[in-house]
Amino acid sequence: MKKLSSRSSRLLLFAVIAALFCALDLGTKHWIFERLGRPGESPVWWMISDVFGFQTSLNQGALFGIGQGQIPLFATLSCVALVGIVGWVWADSTRSVFLASTLGLITAGILGNLWDRLGLHRMRWSEFDADVWGCPPEMVGEPIYAVRDWILVMLGDYPWPNFNIADSCLVCGAILISLYALFTPTPKPAVAANDAASTVSETKDKAEN
Repeated sequence: MKKLSSRSSRLLLFAVIAALFCALDLGTKHWIFERLGRPGESPVWWMISDVFGFQTSLNQGALFGIGQGQIPLFATLSCVALVGIVGWVWADSTRSVFLASTLGLITAGILGNLWDRLGLHRMRWSEFDADVWGCPPEMVGEPIYAVRDWILVMLGDYPWPNFNIADSCLVCGAILISLYALFTPTPKPAVAANDAASTVSETKDKAEN
């Protein structure tokens, strides 16, 4: 499996992939909500009739709508996960391009949905939401702390829960991490020791310069 010789190269690759896919997620969310409006304002925009299309929805839970209303919990878990992932990339002794890329993909998914959960999309509850979705009148004008979903896939007559690019990054990243864990051999002690010594030497050289 291809490796990167320096920690800075791994971090750069990780950051670039995270930034690109996060921007793709936020950009597509903004575009589709501008085009179709809030949930219920427009009919499904079918790409393949009754199979695949675009439909806006707001998710106050996690992936597939799990844990509705637990925004503070999921936001906290997202922040903890981000710290753990950055630490993993920083300390990775295998220097794997595959691992850095995959963790960048997962980070993009976390950041894209965290942005929405924190209400940074600047959406607010409206009178339309109160009339159509039963939003309490006192919530009108308040920020919406929910993830913007927009991709609709039909499984026969069953609509799969709407999702977005960030969700896709998380699912694909989880699959790739599982494959990495299954098929990447555990480094032998001597190899691991050499990698650790190389990392210490690299850090020492940078400090001296």
